[in-house]
Amino acid sequence: MKSWIKDVKKNIRNLNQKIVILYLAYQHPSTPWYAKAFAALVVGYAISPIDLIPDFIPVLGYLDDLILVPLGIGLALKMIPQEALISAQEQAAAETENQIPHQRIVGVIIIIIWVILLTLIVIWVISLVRNFLGK
Repeated sequence: MKSWIKDVKKNIRNLNQKIVILYLAYQHPSTPWYAKAFAALVVGYAISPIDLIPDFIPVLGYLDDLILVPLGIGLALKMIPQEALISAQEQAAAETENQIPHQRIVGVIIIIIWVILLTLIVIWVISLVRNFLGK
């Protein structure tokens, strides 16, 4: 049982390291725009407190964390050129494990983006309802 827990902890640390590598590769000049966009989406989703499927939903709640995040990380890493990946891996290795660059600032930005998106959706739904009831 203890070895299983150690394996899970190791895999989580590995995912966290890959998120840092994606963040650093995003900044590399040889990374194409589409890889930067996808990497930003994956990193943002991985560190966002808001999930596509809320965690309180039994089984499905953690499905996105267990499947979507690793799948997104894997796809993003395949889109990034080797030169950028090697540079990002070297830079990530030089940093300590818990020092994700600008973690709080990025977290606040992601929360603001989610709030703006939710506000726009609510405004849109309200206008649809008003138009429907008004006609």
